[in-house]
Amino acid sequence: MSFNHFNLDPRLQAGIDRLGYTEATPIQTAALPAALAGRDIIATAQTGTGKTAVFVLPILQKLLSGPRNRTRALIVTPTRELAEQINDSIRDLGIGTKIRSATIYGGVGPQPQVRALRDGVEILVACPGRLLDHLTQGNAKLQGVEILVLDEADRMFDMGFLPDVKRILKHVPAKRQTMLFSATFPKEIEGLAAQTLTNPQRIAVGISAPAHTVAHALYPVPQHLKTPLLLAILKQTDTNSVLVFTRTKHRAEKLSRQIAQAGFRATSLHSDRSQGQRQSALAGFKSGHFQVMVATDIAARGLDVEGISHVINFDMPATADDYIHRIGRTGRAEHTGDAFTLVTPDDKDMVRSLEKIMDKPLVHQKLEGFNYSAPAPDRPASSPRPQRRTPSSSYAPGKPASRQAPRSAPSRSLRQKFAGGRTK
Repeated sequence: MSFNHFNLDPRLQAGIDRLGYTEATPIQTAALPAALAGRDIIATAQTGTGKTAVFVLPILQKLLSGPRNRTRALIVTPTRELAEQINDSIRDLGIGTKIRSATIYGGVGPQPQVRALRDGVEILVACPGRLLDHLTQGNAKLQGVEILVLDEADRMFDMGFLPDVKRILKHVPAKRQTMLFSATFPKEIEGLAAQTLTNPQRIAVGISAPAHTVAHALYPVPQHLKTPLLLAILKQTDTNSVLVFTRTKHRAEKLSRQIAQAGFRATSLHSDRSQGQRQSALAGFKSGHFQVMVATDIAARGLDVEGISHVINFDMPATADDYIHRIGRTGRAEHTGDAFTLVTPDDKDMVRSLEKIMDKPLVHQKLEGFNYSAPAPDRPASSPRPQRRTPSSSYAPGKPASRQAPRSAPSRSLRQKFAGGRTK
């Protein structure tokens, strides 16, 4: 369906045309009429299907008339990255309007946010914790909110934000339009929906399996050879934008350094990095400066980077839903992509779960020329726990006492550049 069918304000249509959008995606076709009519909606859809526009366009359409200089729309989202991306969409689609928006999240100084709130903005895109801080301090006022969006509701539940969300709801007028987006619906989210929405229209598009534009492959490998295999895959992969997922932030940081040492321009995205570091990593990855980004699941939802051609699961995700969200970073907007997953014998149960939701066996691949029989490195023998030291005459003030292991304890290439230009 063409966007012309939605009878949007010409200023919004101009923004849509400027972005090069012509045909609405299935979730937009299904949900926009109800959202524009002011209905409460509960929507689910695969990532990369244009979900953000489903709530941004109705918000902008409504806010083109009525008062200014007060918060009339609130979008609550789980992560800083997603908040910034939603705000980018608001600016892109509303470029011909004078509607103002601001992001509210932790990890950065509060003063610019305080100034934006005091100056008055029509749309707030906020993470729950910092928004509650501003509400407590009297900086944010939500009594004029007419549209509330709860985005990635299941993710907010997973991250422990549900109590904060319920506290925020007490500051928002009961009479409002509410749109809730969630990939899954555990009983807690169903309960939240029942308390928060009025006679909602439920819309579900393509949520049972990963996007059909993504090709999947499993790479069985012993645990100790995962890093060498990943580096070998990267050297044989003709691409310039690869997203690698790990389970832990420590592993993400370590792996990004190993990839950089192998000759690739790599960065990392995880919760131990400062907000400035995370924004720099994302900007560098989006621009093509970084060829590889290694991330934890903080980036699995909402990360919107054009042209990611490969998602590689260095670690198998914890759930099938997490797998869908991870690989949803590629194959977006009908472009094709590849999802590679390194699997060990411990991952067999998750492999069965993935094959069940995709209703077909996953392809098993072996990388030609890779030595899968290389032995695991010897593990150091356990050293006896060092005894507590007591001060002695040999201890020199001002110098740290050294911890010395017992003497008997054992001691423990080719650069191929990615080819091709950045895909738009």
